[in-house]
Amino acid sequence: VQLQASGGGSVQTGGSLRLSCAASGRASVSYMLGWFRQAPGKERDFVASISRTAGNTDYADSVKGRFTISRDSAKNTVYLQMNSLKPEDTAVYYCAARPTILSQYNYWGQGTLVTVSS
Repeated sequence: VQLQASGGGSVQTGGSLRLSCAASGRASVSYMLGWFRQAPGKERDFVASISRTAGNTDYADSVKGRFTISRDSAKNTVYLQMNSLKPEDTAVYYCAARPTILSQYNYWGQGTLVTVSS
């Protein structure tokens, strides 16, 4: 499974960005997909995840109500719509994939930088 993230950039506080992550590889269609982020000097943290059928989503408390994860199975792409961005959202964002909810995320994209200025 290969993952290619895009859509990062620089915005001001309160702005919006949409990240995309295209998955390739036959098995990736059935994988759970997620977004993580790593701020400078900090560990990588979970942001959001979505099930294979997009029926179940999960969010970190810090982004609930502001971020929305979705997936387009036809395009094998997962999106992260980020609204009401805050400076503390500044990080490198990574998409990841795992076969089942019991598995580790063992496939990772290259990361895309999001910078939110005050």
